[in-house]
Amino acid sequence: MQCSDNPVFGTGLRIENCLWGHEGMAKKSDVTIIKKYANRRLYNTGTSQYVTLENLAQMIKLNEEFLVQDAKTGEDITHAVLTQIIFEQESKTGQAMMPTTFLRQLIRFYGDQMQMVVPSYLEQSMAALAREQERFRETMTSAVGKTPIEMMEAQVRTNTEMFRKAMAMFNPFMAGAANGASGAKSPHEAEHPNQELEAMRTQLAAMQEKIDRLTDEKG
Repeated sequence: MQCSDNPVFGTGLRIENCLWGHEGMAKKSDVTIIKKYANRRLYNTGTSQYVTLENLAQMIKLNEEFLVQDAKTGEDITHAVLTQIIFEQESKTGQAMMPTTFLRQLIRFYGDQMQMVVPSYLEQSMAALAREQERFRETMTSAVGKTPIEMMEAQVRTNTEMFRKAMAMFNPFMAGAANGASGAKSPHEAEHPNQELEAMRTQLAAMQEKIDRLTDEKG
């Protein structure tokens, strides 16, 4: 079984790194066995209780490892069940996060020569996204005690960097071309983040002015 400590496209679902046999990874004995019966009911052998797909989703969010087996044959059907969980999450109103264009492209890869490299590419992309998520959390934690404007500036910088890297992840050929080019940025590119921060400062100052004016009028 192979999984990684990454959120699944922003749903909050996490798949923990657990390449069995590798040092520092989870051991097979630490994995809860879920039995799936012919009537589609799921049974958690660890708690001796029947569970739902939603329960399994919560286990993933808590980084609790599990393996789903066909109760009759013992076949590992974890992949199919995880796919069902994603489908269920995507079906919830306002929670879908996989764009139609992404799904169409993914379907095109089935049976294509690229199919063999897609799994490893997606794993690497999700791992990179998870690292950016951790950096964002660290930025927010370190921002405690700073002024609201400083916190907003830190968030803008982090969000901009996350968006840039996320776009590069889903366009590997463009990312590769960019990496092969000179690492020097143009003056326009170098000034762009400062321009965004300056615009943010201006907007915050305008909002503060309006608040002060309203306060004076009420007083």
